[in-house]
Amino acid sequence: MLKRSLLIVATVAFAGLGLVSTATAADPLRVGIEGAYPPFSVKNADGSLTGFDIDIANAVCEKLGRECELVEQDWDGMIPALKARKFDAIIASMSITEERKRQIDFSAKYYSTPAKLVAAKGADFEGTPDGLSGKRLGVQRGTTHQCYAEKAFPDAELVLYGTQEDVFRDLELGRIDAQLSDSLVAQEGFLSTDAGSGYDFIGGDLNDLECFGEGAGIAVRKGEEELRDALSAAIVAIREDGTYEAINAQYFPFDIYGE
Repeated sequence: MLKRSLLIVATVAFAGLGLVSTATAADPLRVGIEGAYPPFSVKNADGSLTGFDIDIANAVCEKLGRECELVEQDWDGMIPALKARKFDAIIASMSITEERKRQIDFSAKYYSTPAKLVAAKGADFEGTPDGLSGKRLGVQRGTTHQCYAEKAFPDAELVLYGTQEDVFRDLELGRIDAQLSDSLVAQEGFLSTDAGSGYDFIGGDLNDLECFGEGAGIAVRKGEEELRDALSAAIVAIREDGTYEAINAQYFPFDIYGE
């Protein structure tokens, strides 16, 4: 098996309030993305990739002095593909959880938003364990939302999907009674669309450190601390120089970084 040392010609470090890079050139940073998680990552009809995660990836690569090479990957194969060196980092709204940290490492977070349930307007049940008992609850497979659904709604009938888009599609078609996802993904990817006009959030924000972790971070392989720390420093840098704010404003009416 071919192995190569990860070159970080861009040595990134904090210096006062700024980010100092001594880079002039480096190999592309191969970034695993999903492309099916609007508005964070979307594959357009022409094959191009857009979204908040994509823009963050490009901004971080620019700070590192490296070209971004985006590599599409189905969500449930993200971590195995990273460990198999299909790419160098994951920028795909992956929550920093203790379970995942046993397999891979993470940069500092780059955003944090709560989860919420969505159901048809006027639904005759509440977003509670009792209310969802016996109901078909859709979640994306292998996500923190599956973890939470299994923990918080043990009497619901969980229906698992490969992509979040498939969850929304079956909710619209009436194949499931409710869905659980990131609140912003639900708002921007479904409720704000024509397909979601007959639906709304039920219940409040859902927070659980065990399942949802510390926010979304950039994932790297264990043992690659130099890359991890460089990515963390780059996140701080784009927050400080206004790049993050400009990207955020393209997609959301408020700062999604969180506290």
